[in-house]
Amino acid sequence: MHPTYDLSTIDGVDHEVEVRRSRRRVRTVTAWREDGRTVVAIPARFTRAQEKEWVRRMLTRLATQERRRRPSDDELVSRAAELSARYLQGRAVPTSVRWSANQGRRWGSCTPSDGSIRISDRVRGMPRWVIDYVLLHELVHLLHAGHGPEFWAELEAYPRTQRARGFLEGYAYREERGPQGTTPDDAGESGEVEAEVDVDEVADLEPDREADLDADLEADLESGQAAQES
Repeated sequence: MHPTYDLSTIDGVDHEVEVRRSRRRVRTVTAWREDGRTVVAIPARFTRAQEKEWVRRMLTRLATQERRRRPSDDELVSRAAELSARYLQGRAVPTSVRWSANQGRRWGSCTPSDGSIRISDRVRGMPRWVIDYVLLHELVHLLHAGHGPEFWAELEAYPRTQRARGFLEGYAYREERGPQGTTPDDAGESGEVEAEVDVDEVADLEPDREADLDADLEADLESGQAAQES
């Protein structure tokens, strides 16, 4: 049995955490959500004090990732402006950008006549690079109404266009097939929030560099690169 305990006294966390120790795990700590609780996998050599500290760190890291994957309407507006400036030279200027629960099977929609953009709630919680693609897709519709060559030429500026399209196609396929359609190979692109940290890299840093590493790791995880490289 893996030990479980409530960490409600640590940083206000009030959900159950299960710690899994492994002798095969030497350098890394990994955390993920599973069946309504947080699982933190740590090296067996950790002391109780180290266990408590790394659980705290990983809970913070997961919470940060989850917040970034679930931006508010206002954050969608800000992100759309950033994407337009970066990839479209600021030419796409929507009048509104918001989440929508009535998009049916669409990931998003755009009304060029009034400049409004709606993003499906189904996208909420997906990796940020996927949300960015959906936002950028709808922004391009402000410039090109259809899906002709000019439309796709605009999207070529976004480096993860093909990967995001593949992710969304796989997600839709799994939705159609249901839980039985998920295979072990789906795990790396499932969109589930997971964080992994190299313990030795963090331990060797000066205290004022640890925050910088945290930011770098969060950016990698957010982009999906960490999942590919692990």
